[in-house]
Amino acid sequence: MRAYLRIYGLVQGVFFRSSMRDIALDLGVTGWVRNLPDGSVEAVIEGDPKKVEELIKWARRGPPAAIVEKVEVRYSECIKEYKTFKIRY
Repeated sequence: MRAYLRIYGLVQGVFFRSSMRDIALDLGVTGWVRNLPDGSVEAVIEGDPKKVEELIKWARRGPPAAIVEKVEVRYSECIKEYKTFKIRY
């Protein structure tokens, strides 16, 4: 499964990206996460559907300092584009 996420709220400057990367690596999913200029966070996640859903569930609350207001999710077929999970800058 592949999912594109757009996360809104207080999600920059609260270790959202690094926390998401750590959890993604623990779950064994691949993809990337990055901050966007409008203050939101964008991510692409690929992997086992249960693991992808687990990371999406985490993204809906984020790390302790985050205040997640909304998460948009779009699903598509996994194309195995990534070998690991990285933070993009």
